[in-house]
Amino acid sequence: MPKKAGKKSAKKRVVKKKAAKKPARKIVAKKKMAAKKRTPRKPNPAFMRPMQPDDMLGAVVGMKAIPRTEITKKLWDYIKRNRLQDNVNRRMINADDNLKAVFGGKRQVSMFEMTKLVSKHMS
Repeated sequence: MPKKAGKKSAKKRVVKKKAAKKPARKIVAKKKMAAKKRTPRKPNPAFMRPMQPDDMLGAVVGMKAIPRTEITKKLWDYIKRNRLQDNVNRRMINADDNLKAVFGGKRQVSMFEMTKLVSKHMS
């Protein structure tokens, strides 16, 4: 058999790529903040004024005059204790007999609508 003409193997040059240079980080001098005396945040007096719940709301949170914020806390305690928050859509509150009277006869309300409905029962 005749010999095949040999191909001259050309050596490939391997050129290493240089890593792209990142711009040098600028050192930013941190501004020293003047040490201020922080006064404790005062709650809004309108929220802290005692409100008297009516009979329907009183069945849930008690008849004692308490601030609006405490009424909301007690209402959520009642909802969690009786497992009235909807299992699928956690924003919805399922009303039992006491809450149905507060919610104007609605069987289910959103937690955002709840505060509006509850405020009608405070004076």
